[in-house]
Amino acid sequence: MNRVKLLDLIASKNMTQAELADKAGLSRASVNKLLKHGSKPRLDTLGKIAKVLGVKPSELLDM
Repeated sequence: MNRVKLLDLIASKNMTQAELADKAGLSRASVNKLLKHGSKPRLDTLGKIAKVLGVKPSELLDM
């Protein structure tokens, strides 16, 4: 997952990491783990985050 892109998208939506987690139905620890440690999310998790941020899941990946 592209952490920088994810952080930029969260900021562009004027959203906190906690709000992203709540809206995506994820734990705050899961979102923190993705952002802090660059963990690879499961496909369903990637889809949930992308939906909340209004982007395609592929836009969140390192390519």
